[in-house]
Amino acid sequence: MPEKLIFELGRRDREGVSVPQDELKTLNIEELLPKDFLRDKQPCLPEVSEIEVVRHYTRLSQLNFCVDTHFYPLGSCTMKYNPRIGEKLSSLSEFTNLHPYEPEELVQGALKIMFELGKYLCEIGGFDAITLQPSAGAHGELTGLLLIRAYHEYKGKKRSKVIIPDSAHGTNPASCTLAGYKAIEIKSGKDGCIDIDRLREELDEEVAAVMITNPNTLGIFEENILKIAELTHSVGALLYGDGANMNALMGISRPGDMGFDVLHFNLHKTFSAPHGGGGPGSGPVAVKRDLEPFLPVPVIVERDGKYHLDYNRPLSIGKVKSFYGNFPVMLKAYIYIRMMGSEGLKKASENAVLNARYIISKVKNDYDLPYDKPPMHEGVISGRKFKEYGIKTLDIAKRLLDYGFHPPTIYFPLIVEEALMIEPTETETKETLDAFINAMLNIANEAKNNPELLKNAPHKTPVRRLDEVKAARDLKLRWVENKGGL
Repeated sequence: MPEKLIFELGRRDREGVSVPQDELKTLNIEELLPKDFLRDKQPCLPEVSEIEVVRHYTRLSQLNFCVDTHFYPLGSCTMKYNPRIGEKLSSLSEFTNLHPYEPEELVQGALKIMFELGKYLCEIGGFDAITLQPSAGAHGELTGLLLIRAYHEYKGKKRSKVIIPDSAHGTNPASCTLAGYKAIEIKSGKDGCIDIDRLREELDEEVAAVMITNPNTLGIFEENILKIAELTHSVGALLYGDGANMNALMGISRPGDMGFDVLHFNLHKTFSAPHGGGGPGSGPVAVKRDLEPFLPVPVIVERDGKYHLDYNRPLSIGKVKSFYGNFPVMLKAYIYIRMMGSEGLKKASENAVLNARYIISKVKNDYDLPYDKPPMHEGVISGRKFKEYGIKTLDIAKRLLDYGFHPPTIYFPLIVEEALMIEPTETETKETLDAFINAMLNIANEAKNNPELLKNAPHKTPVRRLDEVKAARDLKLRWVENKGGL
């Protein structure tokens, strides 16, 4: 039975708290407040006991899937391990009470943390300089492309195009358009990697950059990345790295060493700060030395043991965010990196890759593996073989809820028919992975022998299958008194 609204609980005159006697009865409220601010009638508030309130919200908290109760194969994209110590330390009043207008000498600790975080990220990525300002991955993409545009314009060459593979994140072409470039899509090869010949055909001196995610969204490492970098640089273009999938690379390989000139990190993904529900995020952009003069201002610098906000950057693209970025997210990333150390970060990536490969190897024969290459931290399988039974990937995802698992990403990347992108991250136990694998295998069997079970799933959730378009476009978030009130 669906949980009632709190307005539908309780009874008139029931109280949840004992309110002290009104000591202001002698005052005339109409003399204190303008008439426009006074109510004509008493507000209609829920009248419930304390225990009704506690039980109502406790039940609500348990109705949703969450990373604290269930396995989320959505991966670092949303539900990577977020150590509690990061939440605890970043909420200390010494940090939360900082004001962005405080003078440099009073915020040396905060500046040191940001300065050192930038150094760590440059070391992890293989770059020379960084800005921490961008507030999310897509914001980092735009910032990186603006840096590339400033670089080319400084060189006296206005270029017009950015090449992007068809396996790219959807934000990539959008960021190109915002930065004033035309996005040129190239199809992936049969192995899921960039088609080198096709890339060569598109490269000319109008190309400002080649924009790549590595490992790509199929979970495959671009094994020709050194050749791609060479070809890109041969026409004077720059290589942009979408760092969304750094969870597979930390401590193992560095994009800067592969030939990337620019890369944005997703601190809210790879470096542990939770961002489910829309934020906050943080998308620092690291660059090679040639692009450093164009970084947004201010840049944090160290001189004589003191940290300063350097605005004297005549070639800078200017500010891309108010003040200095999302500092609490930076704190969590800093704590995570310091806590893990270089060996810990490497181990996290190794385990993320191991877990993904374990799952994919166990389910690939019962589903389809469209690109049969060893996946990195995520793998993409297809449910297309079940279409003959009338089953779609959406049905598989809904049935997983009955088994107690949040569904993986579905229908992305777009180049895979009936795609399921599975990213287990590094912290899941073998027992959890095995339980998920068994659920996937059971569902594959059900799809063939009892398809109606999947078509009508989920069966065990508080609400059944919703009209998702209607749910997204026709939200009803306000309770109306005459439609079910007390």
